[in-house]
Amino acid sequence: MKIVKKILKFFLISIGLIILLLYIFDYDYILKGVRVVYMTGHTTAYIDDYSHFDNRTIAKSTNTIPWAIHKNYNTKKSTERLETTNEELGTVAFMIIKNDSIWYENYADGYGTTSRTNSFSMAKSVVTAMLGKAIMDGYIKSLDQPLGDFFPKFYEGRAAKTTVGDLSSMSSGLNWQESYTSPFSITARAYYDTDIREVLLGLEVEDEPGQEFKYLSGNTQLLGMVIEKATGKSLSTYLSESFWGPMGMEHDAIWQLDSEDSGMEKAYCCIASNARDFARFGLLFKNKGVFAGKRILSEEFTDLITKPRFENGDMYGYGFWLSDHLNKKIFAMRGILGQYVIVIPEDDLIIVRLGHERGQFVVGKSFTQDFFIYIEEVYKMIENAS
Repeated sequence: MKIVKKILKFFLISIGLIILLLYIFDYDYILKGVRVVYMTGHTTAYIDDYSHFDNRTIAKSTNTIPWAIHKNYNTKKSTERLETTNEELGTVAFMIIKNDSIWYENYADGYGTTSRTNSFSMAKSVVTAMLGKAIMDGYIKSLDQPLGDFFPKFYEGRAAKTTVGDLSSMSSGLNWQESYTSPFSITARAYYDTDIREVLLGLEVEDEPGQEFKYLSGNTQLLGMVIEKATGKSLSTYLSESFWGPMGMEHDAIWQLDSEDSGMEKAYCCIASNARDFARFGLLFKNKGVFAGKRILSEEFTDLITKPRFENGDMYGYGFWLSDHLNKKIFAMRGILGQYVIVIPEDDLIIVRLGHERGQFVVGKSFTQDFFIYIEEVYKMIENAS
């Protein structure tokens, strides 16, 4: 019994010492990560984790626009390969939109048309859309406006060359390390820390900006800070006024914050909404910035951001991933657990997938295997319906 007590005492002292060291060395955000992830039975961020964070509401439209339903809605079942993939990877929502109408949709048990799940990095595409709107509204001059105009610390050296377009196209040269495994990485700090603005303003531009693609979530977070400062509005408010309202969103969404009250949205991720409302962004960009007959973004902007900027980064435009699978010109919103809004304009086709996991990366490709399966099997479904 004495041995057990000694072991327990040693264990408690060790835990207390670890917690103390985390606070001393400014890693106390890890404690929140442990509480949100491991103490809820998970090993990483997950699609329903928004309930463990402070959030700000993205208000729905006061003039909602219901989705058009295709005359052949849900008359075709998914292929066996698609069904197997969705089951294995925990798909919770799958939609096919053909000719601007919902052609097919399916939800896992416990999920439906109004279920909110985490967008993860699909939010990067949304923030780029907000950049385009801020340019249209005159808050930001152009994609070429210097970052230093908004944050003077970026006026000197290499940083003086960094533009807001560089942030959107992942070419800023920031010394951000994109790591999803280390709890000591800046990526983990940004997800769980209570002052994300301070974290970002501690970064430096170490590489020549505007030269090549390098995927860094910090780029989008800093871009969000630019939009916030330029408009004088929270990102959630500006998103609601500029897109959620004009695009007739039927449901409120929420955006995770670093802290309550004056907290900052996690611009690089974490908008919780449903498949139907995420899909509206695919429709907006497929139709070159027009939604329900209303011009939301300029055609020039939507064309530019859905094309590659760099030869070494032909898989990325400005906030959107790109693919030529099946010899189609494809652009996509993408989240780390296989969240997709896949747009194939030439065939008036949009595919939306939300879920718990994604597959393994295909060698030599910038997408995981499931991405290609979704596209291939949807075309088979459509062909079988002809």
